[in-house]
Amino acid sequence: MTRAAFEEIKAGLEDAIAYAAGRTEGSITHIPSDIDVKGIRKALKLKQSEFAQRYGFGLASVRDWEQGRSKPTGAVRAYLLVIQREHEAVDRALRAA
Repeated sequence: MTRAAFEEIKAGLEDAIAYAAGRTEGSITHIPSDIDVKGIRKALKLKQSEFAQRYGFGLASVRDWEQGRSKPTGAVRAYLLVIQREHEAVDRALRAA
């Protein structure tokens, strides 16, 4: 193993330990506590039903998120963030599945 590879692995482990301890400042992993589901959907020019179907969400959940009756969980927020930033990659992955 090269010294550079070791340093990358070490830095990743240090980030993971800090994140697990609740120290997210400076961490490469950040899942926002709030996410604009409606904004993501509108940017993709999808109806609620189309958005729900394309990405595997329940229509009622999408409606509840957009109307503020509930919030997506951490894992769902992370998925929504990926959809927002890299929807083409998500679409390709889901089509291949």
